[in-house]
Amino acid sequence: MQLKEEAKFFAVILGANESGVLMLEVRCPIYGFIALDDWEREIISEPAFQRLRRIRQLAWTDEVYPAAMHTRFEHSLGVMHMATALYDGVVQRCRDMLKSELGYEDAGITRHRRLVRLAALLHDVGHAPFSHAGEDLMPQFQEEKRLYKHEDYSTAIIRSEFRDVIESHKSNVNNYNFKADEIANLIEGKATESGAALWQDIISSQLDADRMDYLLRDSYHAGVEYGRYDWRRIVATVELVPDVESGSPRLGVSEQGRHAAEAMIIARYMMFNQVYFHKTRVAFDYHLQQALEAMLPGGKFPAPDAKELKEYLNWDDWRVLGELSNGGGGEHGKRLATRDFYRLVYETPEFPSESDEAQLDKLAAALGNTLALRSEAGKSWYKLGDTDLPVAALNSGENSRLLSQCSTIVGNMKPTRRTRLYVRAEDRAKALAEIEAIRGKAA
Repeated sequence: MQLKEEAKFFAVILGANESGVLMLEVRCPIYGFIALDDWEREIISEPAFQRLRRIRQLAWTDEVYPAAMHTRFEHSLGVMHMATALYDGVVQRCRDMLKSELGYEDAGITRHRRLVRLAALLHDVGHAPFSHAGEDLMPQFQEEKRLYKHEDYSTAIIRSEFRDVIESHKSNVNNYNFKADEIANLIEGKATESGAALWQDIISSQLDADRMDYLLRDSYHAGVEYGRYDWRRIVATVELVPDVESGSPRLGVSEQGRHAAEAMIIARYMMFNQVYFHKTRVAFDYHLQQALEAMLPGGKFPAPDAKELKEYLNWDDWRVLGELSNGGGGEHGKRLATRDFYRLVYETPEFPSESDEAQLDKLAAALGNTLALRSEAGKSWYKLGDTDLPVAALNSGENSRLLSQCSTIVGNMKPTRRTRLYVRAEDRAKALAEIEAIRGKAA
């Protein structure tokens, strides 16, 4: 009960909405206020959601950008708010299509709005301590021959820890009759409930509420401008657009919103290169992963199954920091505690040529045992094919187009392939001298 009571301190009771449902507002530095009703407050009061207060959004990025101490808790509220804005924008502009072509009635529109809000609110409840930094330590998912992802943990937690507060709440029983599986299926991209699949792009796509929020929020807390874009314009121009191939309606933007969508993708590119792939953050992510591996039994997080899920939920940033303060985490735990991180001595260009890569291999071989870390940062900023964002035709009678066809910038974006070489701090001067000597001979 103590954890449930904790949730009340950040909210201000405003009264009831038009339906008589008690409403709350949470202050947010990005949107001003985020509205919650009593059911949503019950959900975020659950211990499995309160755990997100103890998981930083950007791991140890505060070692570079000191104010980047925000958590998955506030991000999750923000994603719900953004997802609702996107949903309402689509309904406002496409209500006639939803009703006449897709068979929606007002009750269906209301029900799916709630489904989208809940899926957005709960999409990140499965994150490991320090968010993405430890995901390589998740166990093997044998059925699909891959490592589990945080989304697998999120959906497992929804189906177990949140089942009762979802399915038994009076708002659900009397109005929606949701099952926890419906919400988990939407997050997984496997929505089977009639009409729900239409809204999956709001939860996961190139224009989803998750990345729209984290770009704005991470930029704000890091104190940089790179992640800013005109999100209000996107919300004002988002609509259902016929897919270029199948003709089925998909989440897209009108021609008037094309440049705002383009700007969001550029913002994502800038944030990854300037913040998420910052040379020092990369080193801290490596130290954290190695320290976690030393702390975890068998070097892996517990699996997202009935037997181990509750133990997984016991892992959060506080527990890891406690282990570190007591000398845990081995050599890399000590490096984290003393800020004795690996130092960068060489990196390739963002898009290396064959000669750049040959030079890299030569330098790495010359460093020998002095080389402590070789980090390869690969990222595609915008994926073509089925996920390419459709843009509505400017003139009636014309076909929709894909954003990559409309935008020279987006259409020519290449995945980054930057590789970096790191050494221990005490070896940096020697390594730099050796690299300079080798490069001088080559010149």
